[in-house]
Amino acid sequence: MQFTLEKTDDQTAARAGEVVTDHGNIPTPVFMPVGTVGSVKGIHVNDLKEEVKAHIILGNTYHLYLRPGLEVLEQAGGLHRFNAWDKPILTDSGGFQVFSLSDKRKLTAEGAEFQSHLDGSRHLFTPENVVDIQRTIGADIIMAFDECPPGDADYKYALQSMELTHKWLKRGLDRFDTTDPKYGYSQTFFPIVQGAGYADLRRKSAEYIASFNREGNAIGGLAVGEPEDVMYEMIEVVNEILPEDKPRYLMGVGTPVNLLEAISRGVDMFDCVMPTRNGRNGMLFTSEGIINIRNEKWKNDFSPVDPDGHCSFDTIYSKAYLRHLFISREMLGPQVASIHNLSFYLWLVGEARRRILDGTFSGWKDQMVKQLARRL
Repeated sequence: MQFTLEKTDDQTAARAGEVVTDHGNIPTPVFMPVGTVGSVKGIHVNDLKEEVKAHIILGNTYHLYLRPGLEVLEQAGGLHRFNAWDKPILTDSGGFQVFSLSDKRKLTAEGAEFQSHLDGSRHLFTPENVVDIQRTIGADIIMAFDECPPGDADYKYALQSMELTHKWLKRGLDRFDTTDPKYGYSQTFFPIVQGAGYADLRRKSAEYIASFNREGNAIGGLAVGEPEDVMYEMIEVVNEILPEDKPRYLMGVGTPVNLLEAISRGVDMFDCVMPTRNGRNGMLFTSEGIINIRNEKWKNDFSPVDPDGHCSFDTIYSKAYLRHLFISREMLGPQVASIHNLSFYLWLVGEARRRILDGTFSGWKDQMVKQLARRL
């Protein structure tokens, strides 16, 4: 993998660049639709390409390991062939999912023992076998196995968690550097910065992660319950240390406003379930604000779903019709809303990139932040 930094904004830390992988190039800033089990929920691969215009999607190690399982994925020739997505894929190592199973997992120096949410069976994730699993899945970018502490973690817990993540990182890197890809194309390993909401821990973690000089770096453990101002502060602290010539990936974030604020602080890559999850519940993100399409006010509104939208469904269908689909519990409603939201997210980061390149990012970003938070 290669990263080219094309331009940094004059008034902020926002950056425009390009990540090059064997499955294609990724302009940054970029948003990655989440395909947890190998599919972006309810969206056909062709719509991901033509309507959403996604450059890269995310899969999840925990879920893919449990189902369909490594044997199926290896027989298929990796996830790209299994799900017919021929562009880049990034896999989350499963650390966040194990964190979310707090009542069903046990952490040790060796790794994380957990019970499957599917059948209760017991499994062990270690820094080494998580690399092996991601090798088998076949993602272009694979993540280190880390522990993700909650947003309200006390200092002692956050410190212990960070130290465990660092120990696991060294073991994961050793495994990665002594194994080869399985399917004839290269893979890249990203370490993850932890440290909860404590600036000194974040600095220490960022310095440790940067010392390995990998092709890219990630920021984890944010948007897990801490206040937004703390999240933004931690991004600033970390990005003062992470190298400028490597892409920076903020994991699991977030709202459209979060994306713009993080871009302005030097983040290049994002993923989040919000556009699809909220879309399935009738929440539409637009450049003018947020629409709850279930509201009675849209019942007789025959204007386009989003006249300024960027996928065909925004102008084909009316708000009244889309509301009707939701009220009728017709599966097409959540599909259209999910595609709309993802299309909007991809437009937003693409427009941010364009504004960075032409020097108008700062003023545009400030105006967009005001508009995006409005309830329509």
